[in-house]
Amino acid sequence: MTRARDTVLGRVREALALAPTPATVVPRDYRTGRVLPDGERLALFTDRLLDYKAEVHPCTADRTARILADVLRDHGARRIGVPAGLDPHWLDAYDGEVSRDSADVTAPELDCLDAVVTASAAGCAETGTIFLDGSPDQGRRALSLVPDLHLCVIDLSSVQAGVPEAVAKLVPERPTTLISGPSATSDIELERVEGVHGPRTLVVVIRTDV
Repeated sequence: MTRARDTVLGRVREALALAPTPATVVPRDYRTGRVLPDGERLALFTDRLLDYKAEVHPCTADRTARILADVLRDHGARRIGVPAGLDPHWLDAYDGEVSRDSADVTAPELDCLDAVVTASAAGCAETGTIFLDGSPDQGRRALSLVPDLHLCVIDLSSVQAGVPEAVAKLVPERPTTLISGPSATSDIELERVEGVHGPRTLVVVIRTDV
């Protein structure tokens, strides 16, 4: 086994020694600068989210707390998790139990939560994708993946028309999570199963005047 391994690696080294090593230039001339008016961007983003079977609630900034409380009540969420940096005023109208997340909270403890509420870093109207980057108001990846209901707040001003424009708003060094609807997968018989790799239910609150 060792002799065969040495033979294979030796041939790889020989091939690499003979291969030319020109400087490789990766083209980065992606299409950028696409802009849509607020109304069109909101309509497209909402359409994509609904197509993914997400629940969507546009609202003004001053209605954020009321909408969040109504959504959580409607879904029967009495115990929720939130990232440490989430705006506390967003929960002023919520009368359930709020658990601030930390690295000490285990996955089984997250699984006992009825829902999680987070903010977001950016969005893409064209694909209906929401980007989380681990900022204090979004928290670690496990927080948004383990609970069965994810209630995500996004400002329309952070929603870009296309993918290149949305990616340009992100910080490459941050841990990025891309969310396009509730978690879903299909088995070999193409039967859709939800909630396998993340929340079974995604609710998006779009603040339209921020």
